[in-house]
Amino acid sequence: MKRTADLAESFLRATEAAAIAAADWRGRGEGKIADGAAVEAMRAVFDTVPFDGRVAIGEGERDDAPMLWIGEPLGNRQGDSDALSIDIAVDPLECTNHCAKDSPNAIAVLAAAPRGTLLHAPDCYMDKIAGPAELAGKISLEADVAYNIEAASQALDKPVRDLLTVVMDRPRHENLIRELRDLDVKVRLIGDGDVSAALDAANPDSEVDMLIGIGAAPEGVITATALRGLGAHFEGQLVFKNDGHRERAEDMIDGDIERIWQRDDLCTSDDAIFVASGVCSGYLPGVEFLPGHTAVHSEIIDVLQGTRRFVSNDYPR
Repeated sequence: MKRTADLAESFLRATEAAAIAAADWRGRGEGKIADGAAVEAMRAVFDTVPFDGRVAIGEGERDDAPMLWIGEPLGNRQGDSDALSIDIAVDPLECTNHCAKDSPNAIAVLAAAPRGTLLHAPDCYMDKIAGPAELAGKISLEADVAYNIEAASQALDKPVRDLLTVVMDRPRHENLIRELRDLDVKVRLIGDGDVSAALDAANPDSEVDMLIGIGAAPEGVITATALRGLGAHFEGQLVFKNDGHRERAEDMIDGDIERIWQRDDLCTSDDAIFVASGVCSGYLPGVEFLPGHTAVHSEIIDVLQGTRRFVSNDYPR
């Protein structure tokens, strides 16, 4: 029986190509150019992949993004009934600003699963909470911050003052950060990169205990897929920047757009994979431009198998 994971190496080539293209712009202060280079490189690889694909959530609506826009068909077997029919959630350059500054944790990343099993939603914000498997059923976006912190303290058997939460450093999080610090919780502020932060929070051996706060929705769907493979906790709720996004969500999503999406609602299939390639060194090593060759370092999470595989490949320069 064909599986999404059968195309893992092809999708790995896509994230690797995006990572190499973006890495050429590291530290040059040109985040938009780096992002554009990553998009073009990834899209070129998708054109060679034998599948009937679609962007479920990605670079934005067709009018806003020239490639990898939401709903865009992918692959060279469109309409072929014998081909794998797959949805992609994609961010060709997660942490655009970090790439521009050559700061940690810029990655090229995607999630893939059978058609209709990834949330198909507009490019909007998402309120998120993530943590290790021990927090499943213990914390929730339905609860307030104080409740979640106390629940995490009990579930992880750690004093509240020893808990470490990760929050994106944004004005919208001023009250959240103040409340966490009033509770005597340690707060690590990040500029971007909540996919990497959620993976840290999911890892029981990491010092990070939770990711909390509002980030981008595509990264939320991608994160949910990865954390499904790791058996970790994730919830998300869409947050709309404007009425246009709300109206678009009402057209695209069957049901309550205000709902809190559980991890397995955002990615409803075990036949899914998560693939990421490092651009700037962080949780994954960044692209290395070496004499005569380029080294790229990546990871693949196979949700069905529950495996996490780290891969390094060399390409001639």
